[in-house]
Amino acid sequence: MMLKSRLAAPLVALAAPLLLYGGALVSQFGFGLHPCEMCYWQRWPHQAAIVLALLALLLNRNDTAMRALTWLAAVGIAISGAIGIFHAGVEYGLWEGLTTCSTSHSGPISLDEIMAAPIIRCDVAQWRLFGISLAGFNAIFSLAAAALVLTLLRRRSTSSA
Repeated sequence: MMLKSRLAAPLVALAAPLLLYGGALVSQFGFGLHPCEMCYWQRWPHQAAIVLALLALLLNRNDTAMRALTWLAAVGIAISGAIGIFHAGVEYGLWEGLTTCSTSHSGPISLDEIMAAPIIRCDVAQWRLFGISLAGFNAIFSLAAAALVLTLLRRRSTSSA
């Protein structure tokens, strides 16, 4: 039981961004919802959190290192959530966002590819459920996951003291 509670925080810190980043990739490649620039911004902290949580699990014999890496992973997850709040606010017209648009193509491209590429606006949600966009869901789930990881870390520190 001690092993499970000790690893709960880094496991959640790994599972949450994996699921959220995986969901973003499924929506992009499975359902054709092309990401805008701010969508990509939300992915980067999840990628960092995945790496940090993996390192935390690999270094689980060093409690200090594991806890520090897990804490950093939680911060990364929360940063993605904060970007999600900003992005959702832009989508709902609460504040001004970026003035540039992006395409889903990277690398050298031809003029025909440029003309055929979809222009993805950051201020227009491509999909909503119950009035909440993907950016909004990312904000909700990321901030909840970060809070859970930090709570698990705190419980672990108070129970071991």
